[in-house]
Amino acid sequence: MGILEKISEIEKEIARTQKNKATEYHLGLLKAKLAKYRSQLLEPSKKGEKGEGFDVLKSGDARVALIGFPSVGKSTLLSTLTKTESEAANYEFTTLTCIPGVIEYKGANIQLLDLPGIIEGAAQGKGRGRQVIAVARTADLVIMMLDATKPNVHRDLLERELESVGIRLNKRKPNIYFKQKKGGGLSFNSTCSLSRCNEKMVQTILHSFKIFNAEVLFREDCTEDEFIDVVTANRVYLPCLYVYNKIDQISIEEVDRLARQPNSIVVSCNMKLNLDYLLEALWDALQLIRVYTKKPGAPPDFDDGLILRKGVTVEHVCHAIHRTLAAQFKYGLVWGTSTKYSPQRVGISHIMADEDVIQVVKK
Repeated sequence: MGILEKISEIEKEIARTQKNKATEYHLGLLKAKLAKYRSQLLEPSKKGEKGEGFDVLKSGDARVALIGFPSVGKSTLLSTLTKTESEAANYEFTTLTCIPGVIEYKGANIQLLDLPGIIEGAAQGKGRGRQVIAVARTADLVIMMLDATKPNVHRDLLERELESVGIRLNKRKPNIYFKQKKGGGLSFNSTCSLSRCNEKMVQTILHSFKIFNAEVLFREDCTEDEFIDVVTANRVYLPCLYVYNKIDQISIEEVDRLARQPNSIVVSCNMKLNLDYLLEALWDALQLIRVYTKKPGAPPDFDDGLILRKGVTVEHVCHAIHRTLAAQFKYGLVWGTSTKYSPQRVGISHIMADEDVIQVVKK
């Protein structure tokens, strides 16, 4: 019996089992087994046969993956937003490999990857689905392209496919401390009251992974699925934007309904509608900021800014300029919204904001 058959057997068993107090440990055990088999499916086989992957060198300040069903307008979006031409036609599977393009926006280079369309069963390897999903795991953000003229069932299908290979969209990592030990059994603690998981469930799940000595601390009320995610430790938490294309073919009420959903953006690639807002939302979701440098006695260099992530300190800025600068740092002068007055003398741990100007003074 192959891994795929085992997975489908367990999925059927979970669907058959009623959910109540008596069956919750049995369900927890099944879910743990399912997670184990799925992670085995993701790992390449040990035989050494090398499948053809999409080797695309990571470049630019951030990487964005375009995921969607065939023929929803991914290639058209890539061609519209970047200078790269990706073949677009009215039939499905026009794109057969990964095509990279670069969006130049606010001085940042954002790499956009046009991936082949995903079909149902991609997680099991149908239609090169595994390579597509492997590239998506390396991205900083996922843009899920959806056809506004089709029912919303596509979105649920795509989310399920990505969920089954360990990609969690718009979720944060569960606040659970987990560490395997050499001995001493299981020590279980929680800093809040747990309503969805208990010590017996944690023990059942860990035993199915053949873990008998561990330290577990729940800092929030998590489900058994979230605990399994922590134990397997191969999950990727990515922000996701749902982009509904072809809005020129539906009613204005429907456009309004789609646009009001969380993390959703409505566009039309053919008529170039709302693409500027898409870029703005992309910039916010990637949490990028620009920091400009200034030499003493000279105006700031606004042409060549440093593109960094939100929450960076002066130390990160020094490393971005030159790796030896942080060691020689004496103090910095900062103009901008992160300071109380301009210019403010700051230390190495000062947090920068968007469009700040910094002058570094060395020892």
